Amino acid sequence: MKHTALVLVLASALAAPALAQEAAKPAAAKPGETAQPTTAAPAPDAKPADKPAAAKAPEAKDAAKPGKKGAKAKSGDPVQLANPAAPAEPAKPLTREEAVKRADAFFNASPVMTADFVQIGGDGIRSEGKLHVQRAGRVRFEYAQPATMEVVADGAQVAVRDRKLNTQDLYFITQTPLKFLMKEKIDLEKDVTVQDVLSDDNGVTIVIEDKATFGGTSHLRLIFDPKTFKLKQWQVKDPQGYETLITLFNIDQTKTPDPALFKINK
Repeated sequence: MKHTALVLVLASALAAPALAQEAAKPAAAKPGETAQPTTAAPAPDAKPADKPAAAKAPEAKDAAKPGKKGAKAKSGDPVQLANPAAPAEPAKPLTREEAVKRADAFFNASPVMTADFVQIGGDGIRSEGKLHVQRAGRVRFEYAQPATMEVVADGAQVAVRDRKLNTQDLYFITQTPLKFLMKEKIDLEKDVTVQDVLSDDNGVTIVIEDKATFGGTSHLRLIFDPKTFKLKQWQVKDPQGYETLITLFNIDQTKTPDPALFKINK
């Protein structure tokens, strides 16, 4: 049984140009002709030149269209922005120091945390359940059926239980790959070896190496939401090479878990 992998694997364009003001003016009456009301139909012998200015000067429209080559702006025409829909510049990636500092701030924001989780093991088996954390040192993974596992830490030891087989294996917290998540105050740079920080639109990943876990060196990838910087996933690769991925949902850092959840029956 892959104990070390199971233990604590913790997103408008501008309005179109207006027509020239002259388009609203009526045509002037010819000499000797009776002025016609503005609502009357045009005289039968009216020439096209007698129509409103907007109709006889189509180039005025074209001059107002953005991007028209050779068009010159005329006095009174509306001013258009060169690129009104230009996207904002992408956020700059966090530096290593900034990412580690924000990760520490998330973990130290509250001594308690509850969350729903989904676990994908190295064998592809999917499990889900509830995570409870109360520092220092108390953690419980409640796996929903049909899984038969339970992982409980009481502050000193970690018990890996199999309800079906009625077995229980005990480990010291210092032997678990995520022991630093259970400390009273977390400082990643001091608690483990931070190997790298990766940043993209999907999240900020902190790559960690821990040489003091049971059986040898473990490698972890902590993945944080790029906006809220809440821990949303982690991946553990144990000394035997088995990988386990945990995804968190519905994180609550205000609810204090029942102390009975962290009791280990020996």
